[in-house]
Amino acid sequence: MTESDDKPDPFLNAYRPDLAAAELSGRVSAARFTEGRPAGIISSLADLRREPQAAARLDTQLLFGEAVTVYDERDGWAWVQNETDRYVGYVESATLGGTPKPPTHQVSALRSYLFPEPDLKAPPLGCLSIASPLRVVGEEGDYAALGDGRFVYRKHTASLLEGIERDYVATALRFLGTPYYWGGRSSIGLDCAALIQLCLARAGMPVLRDSYMQGNSVGRAVDWQPGETKLQRGDLVYFPGHCVIMLDDREVVHANAFTMSVAIETLEAVEQRVIAESGGTGITGIRRVLSGS
Repeated sequence: MTESDDKPDPFLNAYRPDLAAAELSGRVSAARFTEGRPAGIISSLADLRREPQAAARLDTQLLFGEAVTVYDERDGWAWVQNETDRYVGYVESATLGGTPKPPTHQVSALRSYLFPEPDLKAPPLGCLSIASPLRVVGEEGDYAALGDGRFVYRKHTASLLEGIERDYVATALRFLGTPYYWGGRSSIGLDCAALIQLCLARAGMPVLRDSYMQGNSVGRAVDWQPGETKLQRGDLVYFPGHCVIMLDDREVVHANAFTMSVAIETLEAVEQRVIAESGGTGITGIRRVLSGS
C-alpha cells in the first residue's frame, strides 16, 4: 500500500469508520475523532495485530519501552499507534502501562534479561531486544537501574547520546542465523524490513517499518541503471516486498524466507529469485544512507 492525499495509509494513520485520530480530521471520514491517550509498552514484546484477536495476522511488534497513543480500548485489546514508526494496530491491553518518560538509553546487545533486582541469580522478568528504549536513572553495581524499578545488565545498554553504533552493516551481521519471522521485530525473530529498521535505530536513525515505506523515505535515492551503477557497502536495495543491505558491491545480508534466517547471499541470487516470484519485477529502488565507503 502507499500513502496519498486522498487515502492516508491505514498502517500509518489511525482511522476506522467509527473512530479516527484528531489529527486526521478533514482528511478522513469517521463518526468520531479523538486525541487518544499516551501509554507505554511494559512487556518484552507486544504483538501488534490487524484485528483485536490473538488469531489475527501479525503486522509488527512493539518493543519494551516504546511510547504509543491509545485511541480505543475494549475487551482486553487496545487500538494504538506506535510513536517510534507510526504503525497502527491492536495490542493486548496487558502489554500497556502508563506514560513513559523520555528514554536515555537503548538495549545494545542483541537481547538482554530484565531483572527485578541487580542480581544475575534473580529470576528474569523478561528478555528485551536490541534497540528497546530504556529510561536509566542510576546504576547498582553491574546493572542499570530503570525508572520502573527494574534492572538491565549495564554493559548491554548504550546511551542515546554517546552509544550509537554508526556502522549499521556491522550490526546487521550480528543477526546472522536469527530466524526469519513475518512481522517479527526483535532479535528473537524478524523480517527483512525490521532488520534494517533495528540496525538503523542503533545508528541513531529512526526509519519507518515496512519495505515499501522505507523504499520511499530512507536516506537518499540512488540514480541507478541495471548493470551500470556500482553499489557500495551499506546501500539498501528494495524489491517488491523485500529489501537487503549491501555488504559490498556483490553480497548482501538480509532476513529472508528462503533460508528462513538472516543470511548472506549474492545480490544476483536474491534478484533472480525475486524476479521469478514476482512475475518479472526485480530491483525497484536503491537508497543510500552512508556517504562514504
